[in-house]
Amino acid sequence: MNPSLLSAGDFNQLRAFVAVAGSLNFSRAAERLGVSSSALSQMVRALEERVGVSLFNRTTRSVSLTEAGAKLFERVQPAVEELAEALGETRERRAHPAGTVRMHCFRAAADLHLTPILRAFSDAYPQVVLDVTLDDAVVNIVAEGYDVAIRLGEVIDKDLIAVKLGPELCQIAVASPDYLARHGTPAHPRDLLAHRCIGWRWPGQKTPYKWEFMENGKWFEVAVDGPLISNRKDFGVQAAVDGVGIAFASQQLIAAHITEGRLVPLLEAWSAPFPGYYLCYPAQRQMAPPLRAVIDTIRGGLRPTGAGAAVVGAAMAAMTIPRTAGTTAPK
Repeated sequence: MNPSLLSAGDFNQLRAFVAVAGSLNFSRAAERLGVSSSALSQMVRALEERVGVSLFNRTTRSVSLTEAGAKLFERVQPAVEELAEALGETRERRAHPAGTVRMHCFRAAADLHLTPILRAFSDAYPQVVLDVTLDDAVVNIVAEGYDVAIRLGEVIDKDLIAVKLGPELCQIAVASPDYLARHGTPAHPRDLLAHRCIGWRWPGQKTPYKWEFMENGKWFEVAVDGPLISNRKDFGVQAAVDGVGIAFASQQLIAAHITEGRLVPLLEAWSAPFPGYYLCYPAQRQMAPPLRAVIDTIRGGLRPTGAGAAVVGAAMAAMTIPRTAGTTAPK
């Protein structure tokens, strides 16, 4: 028998042979393997037919090994038992995942979809280490060695599996009451060109992000200017709260500030929703148990819970955003 051609059926036949040869009793061997005596006999006969010799002497009262059977048992018993043990350990690892999963996650997405499940995940899978990079850079997760990512829908590689995690998002221009009292309220997005705006820059980009709005079903950009540019939107939001200027951020970052009166939403008629966050990962025929545990846990909480739900709920209650079907724009 050519080992390189060993199939699952071959292994089962050899395992059946070793079980019978070890006990010289078909009934006890069948009980040990968890199969019927007839099924066990069929596997042994199939092996005998394959090798072309009888492996057992059978009588109504006893079972013994033939010379060929004894030699085969001596050769294959250690290998079969070692392989069976290895398979058992693999099944055990699947039932109790252990290992490290590397994740790349947009910062704001972590508050909505990752933080709320961390305690439950850690309790359920104590031997899995979740190594998370919180970063808004758009990286090639496969090339960078990540197993899974959470990012906005518009920046997902086409060859990745993507699972929608939550509702659409919307970016809103906001300013403090004090700023608006001093500088006035813009009536149209292009009025922002005359205001002090707080810029934001994608990680790795030299130029600030152009604020995007929708008018008559079409997206347009406004290249704002102002006293502050940062690669952290939460930093810009706090600057807006302090009266530095007008910021542009998603609901979850500004909801509490709006609810408590620290910020005022602006230009809502020109703000439109865009696809929210997705869980994405490379397609795999056989997924590693730790990665499967992470994906199943996050997918099991598709709608934000706890703090995440409170953030989204407050944001949607605080703002009335016109929803235009089929609108997408890179954010």
